[in-house]
Amino acid sequence: MDKAPITLTANAIARIKHLISKTDKQVFGIRIGVDQKGCSGFGYDIGYAEEENPKDAVVEAEGVKVFIDNAALLYLIGSELDYVEEELFAGFKFNNPNAKGECGCGESFTV
Repeated sequence: MDKAPITLTANAIARIKHLISKTDKQVFGIRIGVDQKGCSGFGYDIGYAEEENPKDAVVEAEGVKVFIDNAALLYLIGSELDYVEEELFAGFKFNNPNAKGECGCGESFTV
């Protein structure tokens, strides 16, 4: 794959670096997956990548590794991972062109 399946904003890269620096676990980066949940059908799952899975797609940017679960790849291709801090919300946000809709709270999406 020549083009990265997802892109990371500068804010996302900075936040990932911060989170990794604060954990006492040995991690390789973060892992992104998609689970069936929420009122729209699918939700994003983000956690530490404590091991490398050869089936994962890997995106590297500025020393940060993001592992994308193989089963989630089709739902995430072309997405941008951002980190936003708003008045009442702070967290990772996916700008996903594959999502056809989201629930009202933004926790789940449909394709």
